Amino acid sequence: MNVYLGVPRGFCAGVVMAIDVVEIALRRLGPPVYMKHQIVHNPYVVGSLEKKGAITVETVEEIPNGSTVVFSAHGSPPEDYKNAKRKALHVVDATCPLVTKVHNEAKKYDRDGRKLILVGHKGHQEVKGTMGQRSMFLVDDRAELDLPEWAPETPVAVLTQTTLSVDDTQQAIGDITATFGDAIVRNDLCYATTNRQETVKELCKIAELILVIGAPNSSNCNRLRDVAEAQNTPAYLINHPDEIDPSWLANISNIGITSGASTPDELVSAVIENIAPDDIVIIEGADEDVKFKLPVVDCCEDHISAWHSSSQ
Repeated sequence: MNVYLGVPRGFCAGVVMAIDVVEIALRRLGPPVYMKHQIVHNPYVVGSLEKKGAITVETVEEIPNGSTVVFSAHGSPPEDYKNAKRKALHVVDATCPLVTKVHNEAKKYDRDGRKLILVGHKGHQEVKGTMGQRSMFLVDDRAELDLPEWAPETPVAVLTQTTLSVDDTQQAIGDITATFGDAIVRNDLCYATTNRQETVKELCKIAELILVIGAPNSSNCNRLRDVAEAQNTPAYLINHPDEIDPSWLANISNIGITSGASTPDELVSAVIENIAPDDIVIIEGADEDVKFKLPVVDCCEDHISAWHSSSQ
């Protein structure tokens, strides 16, 4: 049995930045450090940070006054920042810069007088944060097309969640632009999403089965599985080697393996070790050299000093 290992895979620049932020905060500011929502969508990563003194909460109201909080990579609505200020929290914003770009686009096109349409998944944390920026209509590419009942000549701007299926997003955008002639389209899918999906397509040309390593609540991991299935290749999303069903591998000679942008590489290594292949072949995709600067902490002078000294 051979394993074909996709590259790029695993952590993107936004995930690396978010994890670094929490670890530096714990080291320099001391525990507890609160994480508003899972800092990234992987329980292995979240659990390792919680063992060091981080605490995951879902609302700002759960955080004691004056505490340190890191807002997750997925972005947060403005009300979270207002509530944090009211509670005198020391805020470190670990929102991925590519998500912040979508927030800024929403504000710009709203000022320009355009109605906003967001292509994304209802209930996802990133969508909650983006929809909190301005009034907008959500088009969920997983559901039957449902467009706003606006006049066809209405000027609109189309934004997207950063972790969607490339192909499904293009389909949704095509339907929107066919309905509204005056549409500015901002395809905001991030580089990591696009690159990993393209690598999966290459893996499907070789492999009889695809294993996507990642958490079930990770949007980008689920989309990798969807992309493989769209190529008529059986695919499974797992976050640990114990989740492998031996029947999946029966009579399989070539397995493709990839992982989502929030999956640590040690989980991929554990899966490969469990499979014990005869050979491992690397399938190279796009080069990635993106890095994001650490954010500043929004709090008092001594916290700012401690934070910046830690990131030198």
